[in-house]
Amino acid sequence: MAWNESGNGKNPWDNGSGNDGPPDLDKIMREWQARINAMFGGGKSGKSAGQGSGAGGPIATLVLIVLAGAWAFSGFYTVDNAERGVVLRFGAFTNVTQPGLRWHIPWPIEEVLQVNVSGVKNYNQQTRMLTADENIIEVDLVVQYRNADPEEYLFNVRDADTTLNDISESAIREVIGKYKMDFVLLEGRAQIAEETKSVIQNALDEYGAGILVTTANLQDVNFPGQVEAAVQDAIKAREDRERLSFEAQSYANDILPKARGEAARRLLDSEGYKEQVIADAEGETSRFSQLLAEYEKAPRVTRDRLYIEAIESVYSNSNKVLLDAEGSGNLLYLPVDQLIQQRRGGDVTGGSGQSNSGGGGSIPASSGTSPSNQASRSRGSR
Repeated sequence: MAWNESGNGKNPWDNGSGNDGPPDLDKIMREWQARINAMFGGGKSGKSAGQGSGAGGPIATLVLIVLAGAWAFSGFYTVDNAERGVVLRFGAFTNVTQPGLRWHIPWPIEEVLQVNVSGVKNYNQQTRMLTADENIIEVDLVVQYRNADPEEYLFNVRDADTTLNDISESAIREVIGKYKMDFVLLEGRAQIAEETKSVIQNALDEYGAGILVTTANLQDVNFPGQVEAAVQDAIKAREDRERLSFEAQSYANDILPKARGEAARRLLDSEGYKEQVIADAEGETSRFSQLLAEYEKAPRVTRDRLYIEAIESVYSNSNKVLLDAEGSGNLLYLPVDQLIQQRRGGDVTGGSGQSNSGGGGSIPASSGTSPSNQASRSRGSR
């Protein structure tokens, strides 16, 4: 029931003074303050304060134990396999903890910072720079790294990631500034990436940043858009130069072996001709020596034989037919020259060789005189 329906009709907040005014808030606050002081062993105030102190002692101890246990329990923490725990005592480095369930003195005495040492992070650097031949290019560099040393990563530099960004930009400018544009754009990408990685890692080690660079790649190397048309013309000219160079090399590879072969063939022909001339000369010399020996033995017979052989060789290629006939001047014409030509043609087709003696023998056979008589008559007429 409501307070105004009670039998005495009094206000439950009335302190017995008999007045029906509002409750005394100051008195209520003092009573609650006295109870709290008594619960935590504070000063006593009258009878009510003494009763609160006697009942609140065990409760305060229990509350303190629970709070201390909760505070101590808050010191447990877990470190993942990919992380390392860095323990700080009053803000100063104490030690590095390995993966697993660990405990440290709870806050505010100690705190733990967990650093991922296995995860690989990426950093993308896009910038413009000059090459050794003073050409402007745009470079897109991607650096992959991880935190190798948690203590160095947290305490040796103020911001390790920002430091890595600055070092990467400086390194790529240093490396590309040593090479010409053609080398950077074509065959030098892998070498430039490796050198850039080495420069970045050396600088990080010198600073003690605790960062390990795993890879450095040149994602893209190109020209600024303002000069793209001119650069494309230059690239086309360079490609034409290479194409023409290849064509010239191909032509040289084709013509030089032929020329060398022709030169070798002519050398061999000249050597063969030399050997032939020498052999002919030696043969003529030997024949002349043998003829001289025969001439010394029988000079007249040798002269006649030489003369007959000379006439034979001369008349063997002649179409004229000489007839020596005694008696009347009437002579039956025979086409002896045509018969001789037919005979020669038959000898060639049949594969038989034509000798000088055969030609010479046909003439005396038709004339009925011997070559010796014919030669003697010729000499007598002369």
